[in-house]
Amino acid sequence: MGAEVSAVVFGLSAAAAWGAADFGGGLLSRRARAFAVVLVSQAVGLVGALAAAIARGEPVPPSSDLAWALAAGGFGGLGLVALYHGLATGRMAIVAPITGVLTAALPVAVGIALAGLPGPLRLAGFGLGFAAVVLVSVTTDRAGRPSGVRAALLAGCGFGLFALFISRVTPGLVFGPIVAARSASIAIVGLLVAAGRRPWRPGARLFPALALVGLLDVAGNTGFLLAAQVGRLDVAALLSSLYPVVTVVLAAGVLRERVTAARALGVAAAAVAVGLIALG
Repeated sequence: MGAEVSAVVFGLSAAAAWGAADFGGGLLSRRARAFAVVLVSQAVGLVGALAAAIARGEPVPPSSDLAWALAAGGFGGLGLVALYHGLATGRMAIVAPITGVLTAALPVAVGIALAGLPGPLRLAGFGLGFAAVVLVSVTTDRAGRPSGVRAALLAGCGFGLFALFISRVTPGLVFGPIVAARSASIAIVGLLVAAGRRPWRPGARLFPALALVGLLDVAGNTGFLLAAQVGRLDVAALLSSLYPVVTVVLAAGVLRERVTAARALGVAAAAVAVGLIALG
C-alpha cells in the first residue's frame, strides 16, 4: 500500500513539474525562438541531473540501462521537435489533445499488458484521465490551417516511447539514466538546429527563467521515473500525463486567462480521476 501511495504522489509531482515547465516554456517562447528555449533549458537540465547523480552517489548505469535511456532521449527529442512543428504550422485544437492522449496511451497499454488490468475504480480513473487531457487541451485557433495530425502522432509516439523506454532502467537508478536521455535529446535537437541553420541563442536576461524551466523538466522526469519504479507503469503514465491541467491552472491564475467550460470540466475530471486511481 505504501508503494502504491508513493507511485501516486510521484506521478502527480511529475505532472506538476512538467505542467509548470510547459507554462514557463510557453511564455519564454513568446520572447525567444522555440529552439533556443528547448536547447538552453535542456542543457541546464542536463547539468542539474548530472549534479544530482553525483550528489546521490549513483554509479554509471550499465550498458543495458544506457541503451534504454539513450533511446528514450532520442525519441523524446524527436517528439519535442514534432510538437513544436505541429503547434506552429497546424491547428492547436487538434495537435495538443492527440499528443497528450498518445503520450499516456502507449505506456498505459504496455503497463496493463505487463501487470494485467487494474481494478474497476482505476479503469474508471484512466478513462476520466484521458478525457481530462483532451478537454483541457482544447483551444481555439484560426481556421484554414493544416490539421497537424501527422505531427501530433509523431509527437505523441515520441513522448510515449520516451516514458516507456526510460521506465525500463534498473530500479534505483534515477539521475544517471536521465543524464543519458537528456544528452541524446540535446544531440537530436542540436542536429536539427544545425541542419536547418536555425537561430538558437536567447538573450542573457532570459537565462534564469530558461534554467528554471530546464530544472522543472528534470524534476518531472524524476517524478515519473520514481513513480514507474515503485508502482504500476500505467498509473505513473496516466497521472504524469495530467500536466496540461497544471498548465491551464497556472495560465488562469498567473495570466488571468479565461477558463472555458470545456477546460473547467477537464480540471474537474482530472481531480476525480486522481481520486479514483488513488482509491483503486
